[in-house]
Amino acid sequence: MPGKPRIGLALGSGSARGWAHIGILQALEATGIRPDVIAGTSVGAMVGAAYTMYGLDKLEARVRNLTPRDVLRLLDIKLANGGLIAGDRLVDLVHDDIRHTNLEDLRLPLAVVATDLGSGREIWLQRGPLDRAVRASMSLPGVFAPVEVDDLLLVDGGLVNPVPTSVCRALGADVVIAVNLNSDIVARKRQGLAKRWVGGDEAARNEFWEGLAAKLQESRAFTQLFKRNERTPNFLDILTTSVNIMQDRITRSRMAGDPPNIMLTPKLGHIRLLDYASAAEAIDAGRGCVENARESILEAVAGTSHVDRRRAP
Repeated sequence: MPGKPRIGLALGSGSARGWAHIGILQALEATGIRPDVIAGTSVGAMVGAAYTMYGLDKLEARVRNLTPRDVLRLLDIKLANGGLIAGDRLVDLVHDDIRHTNLEDLRLPLAVVATDLGSGREIWLQRGPLDRAVRASMSLPGVFAPVEVDDLLLVDGGLVNPVPTSVCRALGADVVIAVNLNSDIVARKRQGLAKRWVGGDEAARNEFWEGLAAKLQESRAFTQLFKRNERTPNFLDILTTSVNIMQDRITRSRMAGDPPNIMLTPKLGHIRLLDYASAAEAIDAGRGCVENARESILEAVAGTSHVDRRRAP
């Protein structure tokens, strides 16, 4: 490969596990690797947006100290428009200026992956309002309300392309470093499914659920969706675990046909959908994943590797 290769970074979906993307990007930069293009799905689009705007310092500062109570405040419950949560407050974490920024004005090319609810087609958003694109990409059906963009009703891009390696290649990347946040979620023990959905100790989790139930007081039936016991998962556990299984299978299939040069797979299966209060743990796991794979990454970027398309730990 003559000259410096064009590096693409495919940031995958994974809800709260996506804070690991922060540590991964920081560790890559510390290694001297900076992406030329980024493709992001769901939370990958969210972190990619922050990085391509002004870097990750502000986002990291905001999320590292999140508590379950803070997460509750971020959940703008809106039992209408096809979702339980509007999702706008989560997007506002990216940067204060996200509502005034267009994709085409970013310092690096960023493609945001979403799914057209009408046709099932994969949509790549590369122009227009950044906040709408990110909101659309992370609209997990049934949880976050879908978003209308250019007369299309869009939902989570993880339904069609959870780890957007193919998008990076289409943007001209010679070397693609992909991040799969869902590699170990299906292998979770059943006990883990029943006992952890939002982080923190037992008292903090109880406080979170009591607060969420209070926000849904106007509909007693909806509180049952979140009710938990030791024997059976609740509605959102079942929904999100089912989506996780689907995304894992889609990722495996797509990676078999179009593998990245390096696949990073931080171990985050214990972090659940709205476990945004586990940011510090996820960031550190992302950073450690890059450090463990440092030599493989450098070899692939240098174009001298005999282990191209290697799965990194």
